[in-house]
Amino acid sequence: MNWDIVEGKWNEYKGKAQAQWGELTNDDLDVVEGRRDELAGKIQARYGKTRDEAEREIDSWLNQG
Repeated sequence: MNWDIVEGKWNEYKGKAQAQWGELTNDDLDVVEGRRDELAGKIQARYGKTRDEAEREIDSWLNQG
């Protein structure tokens, strides 16, 4: 799946993202608004990960779904 699909249907994917990254709040996900770079930044901030680690997690999540 590509990110354009996720971005276009963010309200549907928001719950899936929160299930994957439980420390992200609804407010975090509202700020993300489907933007991949924002999601990576929130994952970095909440989990103390590097940008590359966050990007790899997002890629893995996309491939699952």
